[in-house]
Amino acid sequence: MAQGQIRKALSGYYYVYDGKQLIQCRGRGVFRNRGESPLVGDIVEYTVETAGSDGTIQKIMDRQNELVRPPIANIDQGILVFSVKEPNFNTILLDRFLVVLESFHVHPIICLTKMDLLEDHEREELQSYIEDYESMGYIVLQTYKDEEELVERLQPILKGKSSVLAGQSGVGKSTLLNTLIPDLNLKTGVISQSLGRGKHTTRHVELIEVCDGLLADTPGFSSFDFDEIEKEELGACFPDMARVAEDCKFRGCLHLKEPKCAVKAAVETGEIRDYRYKHYEQFIQEIMDRKPRY
Repeated sequence: MAQGQIRKALSGYYYVYDGKQLIQCRGRGVFRNRGESPLVGDIVEYTVETAGSDGTIQKIMDRQNELVRPPIANIDQGILVFSVKEPNFNTILLDRFLVVLESFHVHPIICLTKMDLLEDHEREELQSYIEDYESMGYIVLQTYKDEEELVERLQPILKGKSSVLAGQSGVGKSTLLNTLIPDLNLKTGVISQSLGRGKHTTRHVELIEVCDGLLADTPGFSSFDFDEIEKEELGACFPDMARVAEDCKFRGCLHLKEPKCAVKAAVETGEIRDYRYKHYEQFIQEIMDRKPRY
C-alpha cells in the first residue's frame, strides 16, 4: 500500500500528500466502528483502485501526539502568540498554555507581539520575564508591527517542523499567519465581518508548506484546560520544576506539603520563580477539583 500524510480534511474527504500530489481519499468504515478518525497530520496507508479515482485510507500509523482543538496529529511545536499590550502580557495564561503543550509533548515557542507599544519601564519589567522563560529552555521571539525581517527570523524555527499557532483573540495570530502565508487573505476574504465572527471560525484544518516546514492554517487554540492531565503528571510539565524534582525525598512528591521537597526548596532560594510555583499550586488545585470521569 502507498503511504502519505493527510494535509487537509474537508466535508468527509481526506487529502493525502504522497510526496508529489494530493490524493482525495475516504476513510474505511471500520474506523467509525472503532471510534477512530483520521486526523490532519496523520501518516496513513491508502489504496487507489484505478488511476484518477478516489483513494481509501486503510491504516493510520502510530501518532506522536494528538490534539483536540484543532483536531490535528503529529505536531512538533506550538507557537504561542502573546501580545505584550492590548491585551497585556499574562504569565498565568502563558503558563497554562505551556503546561498543556508540554503534556502533549509539543515543543512550545513563545512569540511576543506588539513590542513597539511598550514604554521603557514596561520593557524592563518584561525583559525579566523573558530571561526567566529563556532560562527554562524556551525560545522567546520578540516581534514588532510591520517587521520586514519576521519571515526570515521564523525560517529556522519552522524549517522541517509541523507547527500550530495558539493564543488569545487579538494577540496577532491572524497577522502572523497572513505574514507567513501572503495569499491567506485571498482565501479567507471578509465573510465574517457581517456575521460578527472571526475570519477563521468556519475554516477547515489544513497543513500548508511554509518556510520549509508545515504550518496549520487554523486559528489554533483560544483557551486550554487540564482535562487530560493528572495531578501526578503536572510537575513534569514545568521544566524548571522537573529539573530539581528528582531530588525530592519522596517518590511521587506533589510539591505541596511533603517534607524535604526539592522544588519548594528551590522556590525559597529563587532558583524557581515564586510566580511559577503559585501557578503550579493553582493548576494542581484545579485538577484535584475536577469532577471524576466515568
